[in-house]
Amino acid sequence: MTSLPDLRGTAVIVGAATAGIGNAGGGFSAIELAALAARRALTDAGITTRQVDGLFSSSGFHFLPTLSMAEYLNIQPKVTDASTIGGSVTTVELSELKLGMATANFARSGLAACISLVHEDAGRVLKRVPDAGFDLIFLDSERPAYPGWWPDLKRVLRAGGLLVVDNATSHPEQMASFIALVKADPAFATSLVPVGNGEFLAVKAGRPS
Repeated sequence: MTSLPDLRGTAVIVGAATAGIGNAGGGFSAIELAALAARRALTDAGITTRQVDGLFSSSGFHFLPTLSMAEYLNIQPKVTDASTIGGSVTTVELSELKLGMATANFARSGLAACISLVHEDAGRVLKRVPDAGFDLIFLDSERPAYPGWWPDLKRVLRAGGLLVVDNATSHPEQMASFIALVKADPAFATSLVPVGNGEFLAVKAGRPS
């Protein structure tokens, strides 16, 4: 929204709506119902999707609900959040140079308080992480080491969690053995997304407890 007055210290609901409560019918998907409620709320508020610059969403059916909803509504919000109970990021970096770059980037983002930056070998860190300790793992490290990390990677990822591995198409020879290992595991559903350097995705079966 644009040109809003200073609302600090107050709470204002400018639009509200529901969709599919009780009996949705018609075979609607979860995101279709959420989008229908969102559009009704915007109409109730007297604004359009073009005026939306923030999106906050939660879903038990979409791993990244704000991304799914923004794409479905064809909006590009400046601010998004999908953390219903808070959240944090743990990033592991061994390179001194990249450690310094990461520290500066986190400070500029204003989110440093939510990020734990660990200066250590990723394989050693994985061994200390408790079972089901991560919802999402983004892996961009020493590719030849990935097969040896696999037992810990799948252990620390929660049921329903997502593993994203970079460089899946830019370095196919280095990634081949690891991708084959993950694909052979019946507990994971995999996909290859040909964007950038290629992202190999693996979703762990089950729902979080």
